[in-house]
Amino acid sequence: MQGAFAEHIRALEESGARTRMVRTREDLEGLDGLVLPGGESTTMTMLMERVGLLEPLRGAIEHGLPVLATCAGMIVLANEITDAMEGQHGLGLLDIEVRRNGYGRQVDSFEAGLEIEGLPDSEFPGVFIRAPLVESVGDAKVIATYEGRPVAVRQGNITALCFHPELSRDRRLHKEFVRLASQVPA
Repeated sequence: MQGAFAEHIRALEESGARTRMVRTREDLEGLDGLVLPGGESTTMTMLMERVGLLEPLRGAIEHGLPVLATCAGMIVLANEITDAMEGQHGLGLLDIEVRRNGYGRQVDSFEAGLEIEGLPDSEFPGVFIRAPLVESVGDAKVIATYEGRPVAVRQGNITALCFHPELSRDRRLHKEFVRLASQVPA
C-alpha cells in the first residue's frame, strides 16, 4: 500500500522467494511470510484500517505468520509508540517501546556495520533512514545493537529492524527470512 515494497520484492525474489502484494484481507491467504516495509507508519496504519486489513493482519501474525518488519514496519508492530501522532496506534504485537524518527530526519541518514546474532560471516550494512529508536524492550530479544541501542529484535515469529536491509546489496537477512518462513507449517 505504501512504503519501500519494491526494494523488498527485489530482495526477496533474489533470495529465492515468490512474492505478491498484500492490499486486502484476501491477499493474506496462503502466505508463508510477510514483510512490513519502511515508509510512513501513520499512513500505513490508516490505509490498513481503511481497507479492513488491520485486524486480519493482526490475527494472521498472532497465529504465527512470520514477519520481517523494517523501519516503519517496526513502528506498526510496536506495543508503544512514544511520540505517536494523535490517534496513531500500532498493532501491539511486538513488546518494544519505539520513537519515530529517533535517529533524526532524512538529512541524518547513515550506514553502519552491524553484528547480527545468527547471521554469520561479516558485519551487515545497516542503512538508517529516518529510523525509529527502540527506547525499551520487554519480551523481545535484541539481536543487534548500534552504539549500545537495540536496532534489531526478534519475538516469536516477528523479526523487526530499525534499518533498511533491502537498500543494501547484502541479501543475507532476506535469505534467512525466506528460510525461516519456508519452515513454518501452513
